[in-house]
Amino acid sequence: MTQEQNIKKPYPPGDFAIWIIIYVELITFALLFIGYAFSRRADVELFNASQLALNQTFGFVNTVILISSSFFIAKAVERMKKSSQSTHKESSIIAAKWVLLSIVGAGMFLVIKLFEFTHMFGMGITLSTNTFFMFYLMLTMFHFMHVLLGVIILSNIYQKTKAYGYTNEDHRGMETGASYWHLVDLLWIVLFPLVYIIR
Repeated sequence: MTQEQNIKKPYPPGDFAIWIIIYVELITFALLFIGYAFSRRADVELFNASQLALNQTFGFVNTVILISSSFFIAKAVERMKKSSQSTHKESSIIAAKWVLLSIVGAGMFLVIKLFEFTHMFGMGITLSTNTFFMFYLMLTMFHFMHVLLGVIILSNIYQKTKAYGYTNEDHRGMETGASYWHLVDLLWIVLFPLVYIIR
């Protein structure tokens, strides 16, 4: 085996099954985004007026949080890739801290979204209020569920990392979870400007 073959890593990272899930999720959200765009085009004034009820600051803060959280899990994967037999424990400890930071970010996102949902429901806004709020609640709640699942996945990665369960040769589980978390981040990066900003 040549040196190039020895260092070659499989692509895309993680298990193949997660990429099937990612592609299905991307198609699902793309259809919802397209439905939102067409509905908005049919009644721009209603969508613009309803959009004023949203807190853009919260949306922006959550965007920064998710991007940061995605960066943290990427740093954890990078650390495990660079670990060696002699630095395995040290690398695992550092990687676990990065994963923990990613989980904290996810938790902060969920808290802010819960606050937003509580505020909206307190205003009497529901799925049946109008077309804009139907899409807003449907999209953000669906994404919220993805974040919840992401927290569970990241927590499992954290526990295994703390137990020195990943190495530079075997960290596919971490890459799989990280790939899913990057999907969650990407979906919000599209959702935030589409629903909160674009008028």
